[in-house]
Amino acid sequence: MNIFPAIDLIDGCAVRLYKGDYARKTVYSDTPSDVAVSFAQAGAEYIHIVDLDGARDGSNANLETVREIVKRSGLKAEIGGGIRTKEAIEKYLGLGVMRVILGTAAVTDEDFLLSSVREYGDKVAVGVDVKDGFVAIKGWTEKSQLGCFEFCEKLRQIGVKTVICTDISKDGAMKGTNLDLYKQLSERFTMDIVASGGVSSIENVRALAQMNLYGAILGKALYTGAVDLSEAIRAAEVNS
Repeated sequence: MNIFPAIDLIDGCAVRLYKGDYARKTVYSDTPSDVAVSFAQAGAEYIHIVDLDGARDGSNANLETVREIVKRSGLKAEIGGGIRTKEAIEKYLGLGVMRVILGTAAVTDEDFLLSSVREYGDKVAVGVDVKDGFVAIKGWTEKSQLGCFEFCEKLRQIGVKTVICTDISKDGAMKGTNLDLYKQLSERFTMDIVASGGVSSIENVRALAQMNLYGAILGKALYTGAVDLSEAIRAAEVNS
């Protein structure tokens, strides 16, 4: 299983939110590229970036910050947040990003999702952000009528290869991840599933790795020191 250390961006800073609440924000660094370099030095191969400004309003306000992260760290990057046009996809891929993650647009604009997957293939992933069993959109501020498993089945049929699934109720809470959700996803779907939200201990990492998931995202646990990144990478490899 691959470990994706995460950087969430607001106003060019690395931040973490509590359960997706923009009003409950902690700023960890005003130079996110330094954080990314530290991830690379710890042995990371990948990085997960979220433009929270973009997720909320559809802008790509942190484009230059993303450019600097990719350039300085050399990590294989995936980016999500506010990617709702082909122009935005092209911009990020042009920075050397490995893949883009569609969120709101994947739910609200099926034609865009279909054409993006057709044109860019596995360079397009979809973020499935779950709130009370339903898929949330617009930076987690609204809940759609689509159920999590219903939406994942639709993505499978479309040909999406990678799904990043976040249990919003667990995100940033440091109380463990939703192992049951990821177990069900791994058993139902052959897509590459990435677990996100509440991965807050080495035990969580080991449990997810045993499910043969493609990846797990580590955020707040790294910033608080609850999990050592090098140890998490080793645990993910040993238990896969």
